[in-house]
Amino acid sequence: MLKRSKFETTQSQIMHRSEELISAASNRYRITVQVANRAKRRRYEDFENNEDTMMKPVLRAIIEMSDELTQPEIIGEL
Repeated sequence: MLKRSKFETTQSQIMHRSEELISAASNRYRITVQVANRAKRRRYEDFENNEDTMMKPVLRAIIEMSDELTQPEIIGEL
């Protein structure tokens, strides 16, 4: 039996979001490194907070970054 995450994202949604990120980036290598760095950072944050998340850090990073790309209002002013 497969475990279902509470986010209910499918592989096709992840692929679509990944393609959006890559097509919007000027450099494929750079966006790949950015996703990896964010996933690594989130992994350590989750580990320090003792959170048991169902979603893998790389998938979460892809979703967050694609949301930031399509919905810039969620980022806010720095």
